[in-house]
Amino acid sequence: MTRPLALWAGFLLVHAVLIALNVVGYGWPLGDVTVYRFWTDQAIVADYWVGIDAPWVYPILALVPMLAAQLGTQIADSIPALSPATVGPGAYVAGWLVTVTLLNAVGFGVLTGRGTRPGRAVAGWWWLLFLLALGPIALGRIDSVTVSLSVVAVTLIATRPRVATLLLTTAAWIKVWPGAIVIAIVAMSRDRWRVLATAVGASLAVLAVALSFGSGANVISFVTEQTGRGLQVEAPVTTTWMWLAWAGLADASVYYDDSILTWQVRGEGTELAGSLMTPILLLAIAMITAVALIALRRGAEAAALLPPLVLALLTGMIAFQKVGSPQFISWLAVPVILGLVTHAERRGQRFAVPAALVLLIAGLTHVIYPYLYGYLLGVFPAMLTVLTVRNLLLFALLGWAVAAIVSSAPTPERSEAPDRRGRLRGARALR
Repeated sequence: MTRPLALWAGFLLVHAVLIALNVVGYGWPLGDVTVYRFWTDQAIVADYWVGIDAPWVYPILALVPMLAAQLGTQIADSIPALSPATVGPGAYVAGWLVTVTLLNAVGFGVLTGRGTRPGRAVAGWWWLLFLLALGPIALGRIDSVTVSLSVVAVTLIATRPRVATLLLTTAAWIKVWPGAIVIAIVAMSRDRWRVLATAVGASLAVLAVALSFGSGANVISFVTEQTGRGLQVEAPVTTTWMWLAWAGLADASVYYDDSILTWQVRGEGTELAGSLMTPILLLAIAMITAVALIALRRGAEAAALLPPLVLALLTGMIAFQKVGSPQFISWLAVPVILGLVTHAERRGQRFAVPAALVLLIAGLTHVIYPYLYGYLLGVFPAMLTVLTVRNLLLFALLGWAVAAIVSSAPTPERSEAPDRRGRLRGARALR
């Protein structure tokens, strides 16, 4: 199962299934992709660029893969099985699926290499299983692009942290979440100032280019565009109000926000909860990072500490926010892949528990979206139960990650014990 032929056969089969589910599956999981097409048509046809000429919900570099899907359409047209889809409204959809599949192929190739390293092969097979468990949403959102870039980055962290940081910073200017991995690298690296300079320099370059095109404050509008959002139905904090809506209590109800294009919940206390979630999220990130820094100072090895730290940060970003889009679960593949590879290289603890939990979380998310999503919006108790279990598992995963961070610091007895080479164990930062 470590042979390249088997790995790539698995890759092609999984992506063929996911493409089919996106195109013919019930629930139309590619709904967001049609909005991407609207934005790119505005840019190409009308020379009206979101993020430049108007505020935008995404960071400015998100336009790059959206525009690349136009090129992907041309590639799809050369494939007989896909060429019929390149005619008419489905053209952009075909281009998007080809673009994301190619990016995943790059990430998969970097991760598995020539298949000679069993640990990398295991991580590759796990990723394929995760994609299947998560379902069509694994390809049908802009998050797919940032996941593939981040997979490449985490395979380079141990040897080329600055290159990894550059990739992750670029990804963060597509969708913000990879910035959490940058925070983790800066915290764990003994070369943290150079790593931080790389991230800041890359960000300044993006800002400079956008400003040169006349973006003004629109280039950072993705920050302010999120502030007015309510509680999205899938978010963990919203679970209580979803059950209240089912019970007909607290004036709770599900509604569609036309400005944000998401399903949200309103009722007694939702506005207060929505206003508190961003401060709580920032506090959670600060506390997780502080716990990791304490563990590092107490002698934890940075290479072993990094995977649970990244897992804790990303899980916290999902658990403690008011937006609970199903594609957010795709982020969790990155720390699990990092953890599996790190353990295989004998630089970290076993990652079997989070690997299993994340697969289960992905599978439950697939149950919720897209096929049966209408039952969730209708507050059917069976779907509310699935949602509740999924959200509780997120906190279980967060608890495991934090516990792993704390336990990574050696006890006084262990810290004084010599290793195989007769040297005392101590903190080992990333290069």
